Amino acid sequence: MAVKLHRCGHIWIKMSGHPCWRVQKALDDQGIAYEVVKGPWPGRKGRTAVIEGTGQSNYPAIQFEDGSWYREQSKDMAQTIREGRLLEKQAGASA
Repeated sequence: MAVKLHRCGHIWIKMSGHPCWRVQKALDDQGIAYEVVKGPWPGRKGRTAVIEGTGQSNYPAIQFEDGSWYREQSKDMAQTIREGRLLEKQAGASA
């Protein structure tokens, strides 16, 4: 599975409390292949793809190969990833 991680452009931020880093680290820890899509930061005006996909302008967000999106609070996203339930969040996924 390859997903796109839409996150702020500050890839160098490796603070455990930073939302984007928290989700990226969870993906890394679980060995999930992903592509980083660096978005504009600060400011939310240029986050068109994220807004269209999730209805929100917040990072981070995950876009699946089928074009569906997943976005929650970063701590919840990281927990979902670590529990091996990321695919459950993909549109059309069977429960």
